[in-house]
Parts: sequence; structure tokens; C-alpha cells
Amino acid sequence: MAKLSIERLRFCNFKLRTLLNITQAINENLPTNELLNTFEHILFEELNIGRFLLYSNLEKEGEIMLHYGLEEEDYLKIDYFEDLKPITSIEITIGEGSEPFDVFDFVIPIFKNNQVIAFILMGDIDNEQIGISPSLRHLQFIQTLTNIIMVAIQNKELVRQSVVQERMKKELEMAAQIQSMLVPSVNSLPKRKYVKIKSFYMSHFEVGGDLYDFGQISKHEVYFCIADVSGKGMSAAMIMSNFQANLRAQFHTKKITLEEIVQNLNENVVKVSEGFHFVTMFLAKYNTLTQKLIYVNAGHLPPILFDFKTQRTQLLKQGCPGIGMLDKIPNVEVGKLRIKNPSKLLCFTDGLSEYSIDNKEDYGYFVAQDAMSNPALDISQTINFISKNLNLTKENNAVFDDVTILGVQFEPENIFMQKLKN
Repeated sequence: MAKLSIERLRFCNFKLRTLLNITQAINENLPTNELLNTFEHILFEELNIGRFLLYSNLEKEGEIMLHYGLEEEDYLKIDYFEDLKPITSIEITIGEGSEPFDVFDFVIPIFKNNQVIAFILMGDIDNEQIGISPSLRHLQFIQTLTNIIMVAIQNKELVRQSVVQERMKKELEMAAQIQSMLVPSVNSLPKRKYVKIKSFYMSHFEVGGDLYDFGQISKHEVYFCIADVSGKGMSAAMIMSNFQANLRAQFHTKKITLEEIVQNLNENVVKVSEGFHFVTMFLAKYNTLTQKLIYVNAGHLPPILFDFKTQRTQLLKQGCPGIGMLDKIPNVEVGKLRIKNPSKLLCFTDGLSEYSIDNKEDYGYFVAQDAMSNPALDISQTINFISKNLNLTKENNAVFDDVTILGVQFEPENIFMQKLKN
């Protein structure tokens, strides 16, 4: 009796020491593989459990995290979903007809908050040994130990996910700040005699992939651009930031053509994106003195041009593939036309064109067409009409992408002066 009491005391001390060591390892935030190695050592070296198999439901349901003392066929024949998942309490598998668990003595489900987070299957080194088998003798302790280990691993994963989410949040905040500096404010848009620019911008998420820009090239020349970078998040925002800076720098180069600008932009995007992003773009220059509009449509949605006098519309399609889609663009076709009459131009991204509602595909594009073909609406009223009729707000579930609209109204100088005289 005294000898039995001493053995019980020794084992109690062993359990306390083991739990203390495991707790210390968890507090030291040891990697998951080190925790599992410690667990394996305890089961085999300390408790004499010769065969064990640990399934996890933490990251991937039915994932095998640890196995020892088994042939591959011993666990490959177990179908997790059919054989294990239905088990909700400890099962004894000793005896004939225990396939596919014939090499194990016990199957133990591990619970947390009434949900099974793991299964541990155990068998002894020698099933013919005299006395109580180790797996039976230490059953409750192993169940407790497995629970502690699995919960610790789960908590490590939750912490990791929290860190990743916080990092992503910080990246999105930074990307949003970058993007807010890229997109010109409505108040900063030029208010000139012969050309007026209006805009609408709404990112679907915190960070969007759209951009519009404008600039004065010379006394009589302005440029404007609308673009959409593939992808979202910090990397897309950085690509667009670099793209805009490069675009603006191009127009400071004297006597550079639109074709050369497009080729330079393409070379830069290929270099900085390393093939992960591309940019669709509509880029144009307008001369208020000659009333000539030249443009390149680089894989972007064709803008709509409306002539107030003739009440005709046309799509500006000439150009090339998207920027960054090819290492080198083989040919850039530059569109050219003269704005003879008062006209308005609507540029937009696919968030508008693909807007659908009540099973009406591309409904946004048809609304834009109707607004553009209405001679009673100037470009500012046209954009307001589109925004109001489509309810372009973040609360509208029909809006599933960034929506950017850039509108330009042309008033040829000779007609403008004639209006003043009248």
C-alpha cells in the first residue's frame, strides 16, 4: 500500500511538473512545431504511449499535426469525415472488428466551447503487456494535456491573424492617405474659358484602384487622364502613385509626343510592377487655340463625346493595349479630332459601366449614355444626373467597384467670343 501511494505521489508530481513545463513553453511563445515536439516526447518517453495520431480542426479540418509509431497505411486508411467526425465522446477501439482503428486503443475528441478542435488516437507499444496499459492509465491526463496544447496552438494562430489584420489595416490606412493625395479635389479642377473639367470619385473600399488627373502644359494646352490599376491595396496604390508622378514628369519634357509618353509609362509600369499589375488609361491633350484634341486609349473603356450642335455622339477608341500588359507596346495609335462645336466628353471606369440593377446588366452605362445625349445638360449637370439616378453612394449594394467619372466640356474659342459679342 505504501509503495502504491509513493507511485501515485510520484505521478502526481510528474503531472504537475509536466503541466508547469508546458505552461512555461506556452508563455515563452515557442513555435508550434516545438510545442508538438515537446508533446511527442511526453507521450512516448514519459508516458510510454507507443502509437499516437493527432488530428486538428484549427486551420484545416482533419489536418494531421502529429503521428508516431505508425506505418503510413495505419492512418491513410482512416477517412476523417466518415470515421472520426461523427465521434463525440471517448471510444475504446480494442478488439476485433475495430477497423480502421485496429492499431489504436482509444479515440479521444478534444473540445473547446462545445466544439471539437482535435482528435487524438492512442495505442500502447505492447498490447500484451501485464497490468493496466499506459494509454488507459494516463487517459484523463493525456486528454487534459492535449486540450492545453491545442488551445495554445489555436491562440497562437488567432494572435498571428490579429497581427496580420492589424498590419493590413495600417497598410490600407497608408494607401488611403497616398490615394487622397493623388486624386485632385473638385475645387482644384480648372475653371477656364474654353475648357471646363468636372469629376466624381468614390472608392468602393477604403482604398481604390482608380485615378484621374489633369494639368496645364502651356498657355493653350491642357492634358487630362483617367486610369484604373489592376488589383487593390497598398501595392496598387503605390503603382498608381508612381504612375501619376511619372505621367506628370513626361509633360515637362519639351516636344514629347503622346506615343512617346505611353511607351515611357509602359516601360515604367513593367519595371515597378514586375508583372503583377497593369493600368488601363485614357490620356488626352487639348489645344484651346487650334481646338485639336489628341488622345490615346490604352485598353480603357471608350469615353463618350457629344456635340451639342449636331447632337451626335462618338466613342474615342483609338490607342493600344493597357499599360504594363506587354513588355513593349508594338504600336500606339493616336486619335485626332477637331472640336468645332461646343461639346462634352465623359470618361469613366468600369465601376460605372458595369453597374447593374434588377437584372439589368451594364445599367450604369445606359444611364450615362442617356445623360450624355441630352443637350439640355452641361457636363456638370450630366455627372450630377448620373450620380443621382444611380444613387452612387457606398451604402448602395449595387455599387461593387470603384466609380470614377471625369467630364470635360469644350467651348471653342471662336464660338465663345461670338457668344460674348451677342
